[in-house]
Amino acid sequence: MANIISEETIEYVGILAKLELSEEEKEQARKDMGNMLDYIDKLNELDTSGTEPMSHVFPVHNVFREDVVTNGDGSGDLMANAPEGKDSVLLVPMTTIM
Repeated sequence: MANIISEETIEYVGILAKLELSEEEKEQARKDMGNMLDYIDKLNELDTSGTEPMSHVFPVHNVFREDVVTNGDGSGDLMANAPEGKDSVLLVPMTTIM
């Protein structure tokens, strides 16, 4: 099945891509887009019912370790060094923005 790309679609894609295309370039882009869509249609004819979907060609394993809290959050030490605080909240002086 031949996919027909309209002139308006080519103009719109050109605007989105911020391209100024000559008439010859527009015609070539139209043919290329049609060929791509025809190929996608051809791929859609394949029977993939027994194929498991995948996101990567190779198996992907998480190489990061699990997060483990070892020494708490240190908020007591932080509040001990604060100039002023109330109920685990740092109080800072108000400043004026100029």
